[in-house]
Amino acid sequence: MTDAQPYNTEIKTDINGYKYETVIQDPSQTRIYTLKNGLKVYLAQNIDEPKIQTFIAVRTGSANDPSDQTGLAHYLEHMMFKGTSKIGTLNWEEESKLLSQISDLYEAHKVESDPDKKIQIYSKIDALSQEASQYAVANEYDQLLSQIGASGTNAHTWLDETIYKNVIPSNELERWLLVEKERFSTLVLRLFHTELETVYEEFNRAQDNDARLVNYQLMDALFPNHPYGQQTTLGTSEHLKNPSMKAIHSYFENYYVPNNMAMVLVGDLDFENAIQWIDQNFGNFKYRELPVFNKIIEKPLTSVVKRTVKSPSSEKLQLAFRTQGANSEDLLKVKMVDMILNNSGAGLIDININQKQKAQGAGSYTSFFNDYGMHILFGAPREGQDLKQIEKLLLDQIEEVKKGNFPDWLIPAIVSNFKTQRIQNWDTASGLATQMYTSFIQKKSWESILKEFDELDKITKPSIVEFANKFYKDNYVVVYKETGTNDHLIRVESPRITPITINRKAHSIFYKEFIQIPEKEIEPQFVDYKDSIHFDKINATPFSFIKNKNNALGRLYYIFDFGLDHNQELGLALGYLNVIGTNQYKKSELEQEFYKMGVKYSLQVQNEKIVLSLHGLEENLPQGIRLVEHLLKDPKVDDKAYHDYVQTILKARKDAQRNKQYIFNALMQYAKYGQNNRIKNIIKEEELFNKNPEDLIQIIKGLTSYKHEIFHFGPNEELIKKAIIENHNTLGKNIYTQSLNYEELVSDGTIYFTPYDMVQTEVLAQSKGEIFDVSKISFAYIFSEYFGSGLSSIVFQEIRESKSLAYSAYAFYSIAADQHKHDAVSLYLGTQAEKLPLAMETMYKLMNDMPEIEEQFENAKKSALKQIASQRITKTNLFWSYLSAKKKGLDDDIRKKVYSEVQTIALNDLKNFFNKNIKNKKYNVALMGNSDIIDWKEIKKFGNVVELSTSDLFSPTN
Repeated sequence: MTDAQPYNTEIKTDINGYKYETVIQDPSQTRIYTLKNGLKVYLAQNIDEPKIQTFIAVRTGSANDPSDQTGLAHYLEHMMFKGTSKIGTLNWEEESKLLSQISDLYEAHKVESDPDKKIQIYSKIDALSQEASQYAVANEYDQLLSQIGASGTNAHTWLDETIYKNVIPSNELERWLLVEKERFSTLVLRLFHTELETVYEEFNRAQDNDARLVNYQLMDALFPNHPYGQQTTLGTSEHLKNPSMKAIHSYFENYYVPNNMAMVLVGDLDFENAIQWIDQNFGNFKYRELPVFNKIIEKPLTSVVKRTVKSPSSEKLQLAFRTQGANSEDLLKVKMVDMILNNSGAGLIDININQKQKAQGAGSYTSFFNDYGMHILFGAPREGQDLKQIEKLLLDQIEEVKKGNFPDWLIPAIVSNFKTQRIQNWDTASGLATQMYTSFIQKKSWESILKEFDELDKITKPSIVEFANKFYKDNYVVVYKETGTNDHLIRVESPRITPITINRKAHSIFYKEFIQIPEKEIEPQFVDYKDSIHFDKINATPFSFIKNKNNALGRLYYIFDFGLDHNQELGLALGYLNVIGTNQYKKSELEQEFYKMGVKYSLQVQNEKIVLSLHGLEENLPQGIRLVEHLLKDPKVDDKAYHDYVQTILKARKDAQRNKQYIFNALMQYAKYGQNNRIKNIIKEEELFNKNPEDLIQIIKGLTSYKHEIFHFGPNEELIKKAIIENHNTLGKNIYTQSLNYEELVSDGTIYFTPYDMVQTEVLAQSKGEIFDVSKISFAYIFSEYFGSGLSSIVFQEIRESKSLAYSAYAFYSIAADQHKHDAVSLYLGTQAEKLPLAMETMYKLMNDMPEIEEQFENAKKSALKQIASQRITKTNLFWSYLSAKKKGLDDDIRKKVYSEVQTIALNDLKNFFNKNIKNKKYNVALMGNSDIIDWKEIKKFGNVVELSTSDLFSPTN
């Protein structure tokens, strides 16, 4: 048990007279201000780079949706990107009249029951929307943010929260606040029906998501009365088809008020200036009383509730116990039980199920909301197992907790690991900022967040055993996800709408005035790898070191410049290492030793690289080095473990042939490489069973005899070097002289199609480019910013904003990661089947005739330059950046060249790059979807269609 920290909240006053809360001994030195109108402001400093992570949090989500307008909070989140009465309009007076008429028509459409009349009303909505669009500037909000060099622009909606996100250069805080002040001051539902199409697409995509299908059933059964279970964030199809603009406005007026919001800023900021600017911009927002809700009380579950869902993918199971909410007294005990069960090494599920290979995979996690929460256990069966057996295995582990069958050292070790995890998370601006907005949403004081570890320290083994026996009974929900046909797929049919015209060259008065505001520039800083990294050698092994100046954590990496392409048995052998022990330790004992010392290790076996990593408190890394070296030098053959391991591999292969994402990945590989690709080129089943495990042991033992390098990031270089010298083989000189070669197919326009029972269709088209050429990097960078990705890119505006043809659409020119490899041109579409032909036609037209909009191009350039100027490559990223440059044959930070060249690139230069490297390219296309609803007559106009079954894509599983 550690000594409790004297965390106490103090009220202080800054130099400008603003009062704020701070907590004594808070390592983050967070300040929490409350403006007179109730707006909470969380501020903390992180000076790693001149950027600020921003979150604007609204304490409302889908749980507050009207019961007859579910999905409203999420749809409102989408509409918050459409501008206001000042942003995104060319003539608000005229546009507002039309939007008012459109709103009235939606109300009429909502109550109309006659299908034909509903179509007629929607036709009027479409016509008026066309008229209104002539006054609209699509994505002007994003264009404003591009002016300041913002990145990571996004938002999400969940049960109790809606969070708006940006990362901005620190010198642009004032201008960002001007934009956000206007954004949150008023709601304008422009381009409503085209965005509604996007929400339809998102709903349909969710129908193809197994995790959502299971979660819907789990939540429905766990919360039979509460909105958590009865209202999904995306809403029902019926409500989506009958939206109410008036209801959305009402929701905005009720919940988007300062006393229900928080602004979170973490980064390179000045506290006093920041709070003054925030007050100047948001201080005049009016306080309003919030709607009063009586918490819906769920009756205790007194028996097991069972649900079944089906989809084409493999079987899996989730079971959940309903907990109290985020501020309940039992929360920490539930968290503790969860970690006793599953902590990725020393938990009961880890030891008794995963390490013994009694299931294909199993685990647990917690999720807490404001009113309730849940403790979820999950698992997938091995070949020959059924879901009831998985359920029993998981429940057996809870019984072990009830009996106290876990070691006494585990609880303090869990607390220690929690502390290390927090140090790691709070070391990043986004990690600390996320904790801040979460505490606001859940109405937790910052002091209580800091005191959480003190409370965890008070938890004893007897108290956990007592709690588990009271809490975990036959009071859970279980969802069996079986393999089969989903007979409950719901597909929202899109109404016919006319594509709107995008006003690409016009801007609002707000925008024109905004860009005249004087800018403060940040000078870019580029890396000199020789000065930033300490390069050394330990015998024959290169050793690189970067000092961690922020905290006591350390990271160590062994990096081998070979992988599966050099020897497929490397993956088999190092995977085997995950299920065996040594001559001194059983597998479970080994993992427990790592967990006791708070050191985590991992082995990543990639196609061309192997990385073994250790991380934790630096003072414990020498112990971790000794233990991982022992594992590599003295692994113990276990024939049964190998047999089970092969069965695990084979079941994973079988499951992959049912999984939508795995199938699409295999299809993309086939479209790129043909039959000779990495997914098909695997060790056959017979070979697996005939392997001698002793041969794999020798591969493990011989790993460090091959040339490799070591990278250390931490506070104490000499401490780690000493441990390496004492324990590690630094004399490795062996090399792999050959590797498998995968030749890319000629891009000839062939469409490779694999059928799958899904609502949407997915398309990835790829075209092989020229060999790596450093002179193209700057053009590729600006091309992505201007043309292919982002809310204000040409592709997004044309395909999603103007024509509502896809939920997801992007295109990019990829620079090869290796100087000896080829660049690539890729484009992606995720859309409904009936929209596919027009979506592909539109995308192909764009890829053959790049629109030239001078102002948009200059805006993209400015955004790219500002992002580079505010970017700093620090910590471990320094080394990985160095390795990346090295593979390209470069000695310097490539950003310096890009920053210089982008300034001089003109639109005509980009057009020439486009014409030479992208225009008239032929693509090999990977297409997956439901064959019965695809218009093949239209699709075949784009190229020859070759249908591939999963058997064609994967090697036989038996």
